[in-house]
Amino acid sequence: MLTEAPRLPVLTADFTSPAQWVAGRSWAYPDGGPVNPGDDKLDHLVPDAAYSRSGTFWARRRPEGTWSTGLLTTEGSDEDFMVRAGDVLEARVRLPHAEGAWPAIWTWRDGGQEVDVFEYHPDNPDLLELTNHVRDAHHSHRDPSITPGALVDLRVRFGARSITWWVNGTHVFADHRGVGRTWHAHLIVNLSISAGRYHPAPAPGVSEMSFEVPVLRVYRSTGTVV
Repeated sequence: MLTEAPRLPVLTADFTSPAQWVAGRSWAYPDGGPVNPGDDKLDHLVPDAAYSRSGTFWARRRPEGTWSTGLLTTEGSDEDFMVRAGDVLEARVRLPHAEGAWPAIWTWRDGGQEVDVFEYHPDNPDLLELTNHVRDAHHSHRDPSITPGALVDLRVRFGARSITWWVNGTHVFADHRGVGRTWHAHLIVNLSISAGRYHPAPAPGVSEMSFEVPVLRVYRSTGTVV
């Protein structure tokens, strides 16, 4: 009987490392950024290390109405790490409180290849959005343990035939679509700000918000063993 070999860590996120992560730009945004209003975002990406390199991703209101926001990506870094089909990503996140916050961990390459490990909007306080944009599958996961300010453990297996999600150790969704055997993509971690079309924009009195990613790792199988 064939069983899967043990998985080895191929990425342990060191957000302080410029060799591993690039701050403040991504080709998932038009022309690499800094703004993306067409996606209902008030973001103005900034490379300032204080907005992302500590693992706490900040957003702060700018005078003209956009928000300085933190984003890190492996795209364009010296190590140029990409997640592959079959990899498992594990992350721990602390969800934000303020309406308008839009945290996410996701993938991107060459204008697509997007899988959303998670997205969250505090106006839906008990809901995580889990999405495979590569082959069009989506799940809205509701759970009383999902609340603003909560620490949440996420685990995602990027299967060729099915992407599988676990939340706080519980299997919550398998899309039975997968990403295909040759899929690969860069990682993005960021805090966006909703512009108000689909989710409420920040209240006028709110000037900053944040979310945390204390842990992010990717594991890869070494093959199969008998």
